[in-house]
Amino acid sequence: MKYDYARNFKCSGRWRRGWCASAVKNLSSNHSLKPLVPTLCLVVVVIYGLADKLQNFVAGIFIPQYHYPYAVALSFAQVLISLLVLNLLHVLSLVPLKHYSRSLGERLLVPAICNSIHTVLALWAKASSWYAGLFPLTLPLLPLLTVGFGFALKLTLPPSIHISVLISILSGASTVLTAASHGLSGAEPLEYLYAPLALILHSVSLAWLAKVSEAEHRFSADAQTSIFDIYYTQLVNQSWMLGLLWLLHVDNPWHVLSQGNWHSLLFYGYLFAILLLGMVLDFVVCMSALCVSPVAAALIHSAREVLQPFFQFL
Repeated sequence: MKYDYARNFKCSGRWRRGWCASAVKNLSSNHSLKPLVPTLCLVVVVIYGLADKLQNFVAGIFIPQYHYPYAVALSFAQVLISLLVLNLLHVLSLVPLKHYSRSLGERLLVPAICNSIHTVLALWAKASSWYAGLFPLTLPLLPLLTVGFGFALKLTLPPSIHISVLISILSGASTVLTAASHGLSGAEPLEYLYAPLALILHSVSLAWLAKVSEAEHRFSADAQTSIFDIYYTQLVNQSWMLGLLWLLHVDNPWHVLSQGNWHSLLFYGYLFAILLLGMVLDFVVCMSALCVSPVAAALIHSAREVLQPFFQFL
């Protein structure tokens, strides 16, 4: 009986963190490879920051030049491409996926709604040329809010008190320094509503996603639902919500499709660059929340904004 318990505990730990955490654990246990773990984490953060900056640059050119500020349509297309890529990998036997589970979909309804609205608000800010205002100013607070929601949802492995205090100091100092250097005089009234809302929704999405992952493992140990199944189910939920929102929106599908410059290859290039980069960024953040922790995902997403004010003093 003792052996079965140990084996089940080992399997459950492997299920909870996935192959990403197993690789990190192997690196940490290997003394010769252990020094590479911080370097690998730094590489992931740097690549993510560069990809995020590239997407902002492309969106800053594409949206004003082609007058295509349709955040709901772009968010819906991004989710569809993510689903297409996942199903293609499944057909190629690279990523095993289960059929959509209604019970799992119900548990992932809250993070799917939060992530969908956050994606729309972020793209809306870029389309309105407001992403240089209040949105990046509030982004350093994302890890702090994620820590708070993690404790509120009673996650199994919340961050330690020392890490929570360090995150609080870094987030607060970064926000104060950014506000002091850039100011808030140019912020639009809607930014004061949408920027905090997007921040709260994103932190809730990350913490709730990890909570669902823990609950799925705890109550469905035999089913062995993978992190890709959870991510796939959330994408399906998002596709339904964003599709319905697009149909009900003022910028309906017929209006959005008629405004596109579909005869220009450059238009296709910019459009697919925004969608593919957004797909990759969302995948990295969600997988970080599922494989490691929601706080790690929040740190990856906001690392550039958190550290940028301190680099100005170097």
